[in-house]
Amino acid sequence: MKVAVLYSGGKDSTMAVYRAIQEGNQVVYLFSMISENPHSYMYHVPNIHISELSSQALNIPLIKGSTQGEEEKELDDLKLALQQLKNLGVEAIYSGALFSVYQKSRIDKLCKDLGLESVAPLWHSDPEEYMRELLDLGFEFILTGVAAEGLDESWLGRKIDENALNELIELNQKHGINVAFEGGEAETLVLDCPIFQKKIKIIESETEWFYDNGVLSIKEAVLEDK
Repeated sequence: MKVAVLYSGGKDSTMAVYRAIQEGNQVVYLFSMISENPHSYMYHVPNIHISELSSQALNIPLIKGSTQGEEEKELDDLKLALQQLKNLGVEAIYSGALFSVYQKSRIDKLCKDLGLESVAPLWHSDPEEYMRELLDLGFEFILTGVAAEGLDESWLGRKIDENALNELIELNQKHGINVAFEGGEAETLVLDCPIFQKKIKIIESETEWFYDNGVLSIKEAVLEDK
């Protein structure tokens, strides 16, 4: 089946690409929606420009759409983009949704309206098991945004490894955060994984901190041979 993956460059959308390939599909496009609203309800915003490098690392074409990011109206923009993907021969849309009913229900409805199959291969995965699976598979990813109690500025740019995961499990027990960040606790960027043909190297970045949340703004990054 020819599929497109709603893609941000983060761990979940990259894992959705991995699962789509493992399930025998042909991933013909990645699709990123560029939102002007940094607090978009639907779309990943921090460092979305790096998805162009991710696309090259995966050797899968990237198509970009744009939206002002207004609640609900941003869905009209996504519907137009999904129609374009269907016109290009796409049969199914994969997404990295884990627990967000808000996102999944809307993607499901748009796909149904357009006659596309909507697939969320990670839906309701156990957060800890899912994170361990990512590490076991060799996914290398960092935090590029944090917004939860217990996740301070020191987490920005931090690579998630076994030690970091154990700390996240402790934070879950103390503060109740989702260790896979599906509650919006953090944003991620995948630097390398089994399906990358090259890896991403960050050359220059800048930390922006706003009292209890922050982002790692990536100014320059390049691809390197693995």
